[in-house]
Amino acid sequence: MSQSRKIVIIGSGAAGYTAAIYAARADLQPLLYAGLQPGGQLTITTDVENFPGFPEGVMGPDLMERMRQQAERFGTEIHPGRINKVDFSKRPFALEDSDGKSLEADTVVVATGATAQLLGAKGEDHLMGYGVSACATCDAAFFRDVHVGVVGGGDSAMEESDYLTKFASKVTVIHRREEFRASKIMLKRAQENPKIEFVTDTVVDEMVSLDDKRRLRGARVRNLKTGEESLMELDGLFVAIGHKPNTEVFAGQLDLDEKGYLKVDGATRTNVPGVFAAGDVADPIYRQAISAAGTGCMAALDAERFLAGH
Repeated sequence: MSQSRKIVIIGSGAAGYTAAIYAARADLQPLLYAGLQPGGQLTITTDVENFPGFPEGVMGPDLMERMRQQAERFGTEIHPGRINKVDFSKRPFALEDSDGKSLEADTVVVATGATAQLLGAKGEDHLMGYGVSACATCDAAFFRDVHVGVVGGGDSAMEESDYLTKFASKVTVIHRREEFRASKIMLKRAQENPKIEFVTDTVVDEMVSLDDKRRLRGARVRNLKTGEESLMELDGLFVAIGHKPNTEVFAGQLDLDEKGYLKVDGATRTNVPGVFAAGDVADPIYRQAISAAGTGCMAALDAERFLAGH
């Protein structure tokens, strides 16, 4: 016989933990599946300076650990695995976790996030958060008056580059092709910005650290036409080749947009009554810890109201 819960939260991070805090305080006894990366993307972030309540800043992993402890304090049960299968065709909803265990839920909050697509270049993992980033809005302020690079050729890369010029002295866009996928208006804006230069037909093979400490020194780049290799000295490197929402398990169950993000009604309600979405899994625009936390709160409140009405 499968276990039955009033609410199951799929995914941790700012959205999942906040949903758990609110659901637990409403005495819904939530069960949260932390997923493959407990704490979400903030666990690979170093300093977080834009989360309210931390005037001196806070380390990303520390912030997530505090949220986890707060959720547990109010009675959230946190499971280290993930949800592999869902059936939202009838209520209670049927779920199966990575241990093969079946459970039922009256409501579900999906907070599985979105994963930044990375290059897979040598040194990328080692230097992520130490000069390498996948979020200019999060980290640009750490790169004042220095030279930074942006990898990508779409709207995200142009937007990140433009934003970085508010802080950096120079921004070099590195793109593997000669033509750009970015919309004409976004590309034109970047091309007209005197702080931005473009290096095309070029790929990043390696992110190089300083000899004496874990900090980016530059990128080893290669021209695809000539084969020429060189070291581009950089103080920061932003990977802007897009994000992939973690929605595979919900395909065919919940409505997705053309990029794979969950569709919501303007708040957190999905097309299936009783299933709610919070955080980056339904947010292709803002992708901030504070906005994720806000929608986590909203999803828990929406779930509580749904349960009260059913």
